[in-house]
Amino acid sequence: MDANTKTKVQARLKRAAGQVAGIQRMVEDDRYCVDVLHQIDAARAALAKVSQLMLEQHMETCVRHAFESDDADARQAKIDELVDVFGRASR
Repeated sequence: MDANTKTKVQARLKRAAGQVAGIQRMVEDDRYCVDVLHQIDAARAALAKVSQLMLEQHMETCVRHAFESDDADARQAKIDELVDVFGRASR
């Protein structure tokens, strides 16, 4: 992973961790359910952005490398990985 992407991912993960900790406090404090739900959505969005950054990095490096190589097995492995990733995301 390149340094720029790693920095972005780490920052977003810290933000998501802070949001989850905040959600835990909200539940402990018996905060209004809708407010908790809004914070859960914000944490999901933060993790979705991390996922997007990771997928973009993977495609720009690992997948590109496999498709620029002469290794048909490596190309097929990357296709299988991506099909699996998108299959899991659609559940």
